[in-house]
Amino acid sequence: MSVQQAEFIRSASGSASIPATDKPEFAVIGRSNVGKSSFINLLSGRKHLAKTSSKPGKTQTINYFLINRSWYLVDLPGYGYARVSKEKKRGFSKLIETYLIQSKTLHCLFILLDSRHELQAIDLDFITWAGRSNLPIALVFTKTDKITHIQLKQTLKRAEGDLLKHWESLPPVFVTSAPRGSGRTEILEFIATALNAPA
Repeated sequence: MSVQQAEFIRSASGSASIPATDKPEFAVIGRSNVGKSSFINLLSGRKHLAKTSSKPGKTQTINYFLINRSWYLVDLPGYGYARVSKEKKRGFSKLIETYLIQSKTLHCLFILLDSRHELQAIDLDFITWAGRSNLPIALVFTKTDKITHIQLKQTLKRAEGDLLKHWESLPPVFVTSAPRGSGRTEILEFIATALNAPA
């Protein structure tokens, strides 16, 4: 799939402001500072489509990016950032859950995981919740440029072992590096297949 056009459309700060769209949606979520903005910029081929920040917890709204005027990348708030107040955490959880459960055009939820670390309990909890909610998911390991190939293999093996304790089989798994551009082609082909469009 070639990305010819990408633009920010709107943000939703509460459940009531989540728009009802008629185009396919591919949502992005993960722990804060896992690289969601970099992932969106990687897929779109635009360096500054989504604003990146070294400060965790920056995304506090649902942000919609229209790709090729035919489908959306949807940036969801990060989960599990300790410095966000409990009240805001509850708000984020409700906002995220409302979007994921109510969306009628969600084709896949990309759950981003930092390849430098083992799966955290909150990651496993969220993946398990998504599975029980029958959400279509794929796992994306980010920041692979920051570790060696051997370390990446070890990370993937540990994650597979952790997940297979609860899952009969794994969802699709991708590995990415925004600086290197790796993983982009594979994920865009996956999206094209989901859209039943030429890759």
